[in-house]
Amino acid sequence: MDAEQAWRDLQRIRVPQERVYDEFERSASGGPGATYATAALMWLFLAGMGLDLPRWGSWLCLATYVALLSALAVRYSRRSRMRLHHSRANWRLLASFVAGAVVTGGTVLLSGHLVESLEPVYAGLVQATVSTAVFIVFTGPTTRWAAGSLRGSGEPTVREGAGR
Repeated sequence: MDAEQAWRDLQRIRVPQERVYDEFERSASGGPGATYATAALMWLFLAGMGLDLPRWGSWLCLATYVALLSALAVRYSRRSRMRLHHSRANWRLLASFVAGAVVTGGTVLLSGHLVESLEPVYAGLVQATVSTAVFIVFTGPTTRWAAGSLRGSGEPTVREGAGR
């Protein structure tokens, strides 16, 4: 086998593989709909928790929030046309999930502490708005960063000799 034939065979394999990664990157974000729906549920939950509900009301609010988030996750996971083997998940996906939880949870706690002097209704609205805004701002870049890493080392694929 000569070098030219080997290069053509490699390209024949690489092009479909790159298309799979492109499709996964496109569908990984789920579009802005999933992010905005999650943010809306989060805002409603945090604003509701700011109403100073009785204990049973807080538990009911939490159960409803978890149920709606679960339904949203099921809905958007079924819409995805792309299913790659679970071994394609790497440290970037885990890191983005953990970092998102830390940043969003930290924002909820910090904003809750900063608005303690306000009336409960206003404090809940401010806390919900700030926390949801941080969630939306954080989600986009981290999703693109994590999904982009599935292509290999996270760097764009460069062919040998392309820069020459």
